[in-house]
Amino acid sequence: MIGVAKSIKIKNIVDQFQLEILTGKSQLFKKVTEDHARRPGLEFIKYLPFFPQNRIYVLGENEIKYLYTLPETEREARIRNLVKYDPPCIIVTDGVEGLRYLPKHCEECGIPLLRTKEINYEFIKKIDAYLIRQLAPEIAVHGVCLNVFGVGVLLRGASGIGKSETAHSLIGRGHRLVADDIVVLKKLSPQTLLGTHNETNKELLSMRSIGLVNVVRMYGASSFQEETRIALDIELTKWDDRELYNELEVKAQYSTYMDIHIPYFQIQLKPGRDVVGLIEATVNNWYLKQQGYSAADEFMKRLDSDLT
Repeated sequence: MIGVAKSIKIKNIVDQFQLEILTGKSQLFKKVTEDHARRPGLEFIKYLPFFPQNRIYVLGENEIKYLYTLPETEREARIRNLVKYDPPCIIVTDGVEGLRYLPKHCEECGIPLLRTKEINYEFIKKIDAYLIRQLAPEIAVHGVCLNVFGVGVLLRGASGIGKSETAHSLIGRGHRLVADDIVVLKKLSPQTLLGTHNETNKELLSMRSIGLVNVVRMYGASSFQEETRIALDIELTKWDDRELYNELEVKAQYSTYMDIHIPYFQIQLKPGRDVVGLIEATVNNWYLKQQGYSAADEFMKRLDSDLT
């Protein structure tokens, strides 16, 4: 499965961060495709074609003060070098006033010039985090996404096997719903897979014979969270008497989503089995292994000790 590259309009960024529009109000339809803003440095000196293109430029108080120190002709040349990169927009931070020269060049080149009162380094951290989430490659999978004991779980299985009902029982035991039926997976980095909802199914859980329920209205705000980092992929399957389910330790298996490997576990359903308890046990056991503890290893050490 391959995630689709995305884009976001400048207007969405303006609305998200409540930016002041200095120029280019008619150009807010422009799209951003790169997930990191750039604070220009050498770009002021001369045009360098090997520099990253299509990135938002963020100018702070230091860059503006530097431009003020230059003679007018040199300042004009430096700004022309900057706008040659044709950034989707330029954002000035620190609430800097007196931008007499920058608006002119942005207007001529059709580049929206925006301003915020936020401190430069703080704003860059915020906009980078926002862009990474908004522009991350994503796919949609059928299942339920939950946060169990602080661990992100993707719960999968055939239609009608009881995923939503199991999720409802987990919520009743204090765990949190992220998404039901359609789970959106976002690749934030080569190691990070984020699970979230698609807005339409936000806070909603669909259960056969009952219909849709709003978990926040029913159980309170603590029963739902917007997103979670996926740590485990658990599949519910039907019990098969021909299979042996008495392994001393389950062999490590993995699912792959957009080239990210996620530990995979299978829980077989059978009348009388406490599926919710088994999911909680799976999460807790996985967590202990991350801390370096293995019950199977301890058992084998005890056997060795008895034999010596």
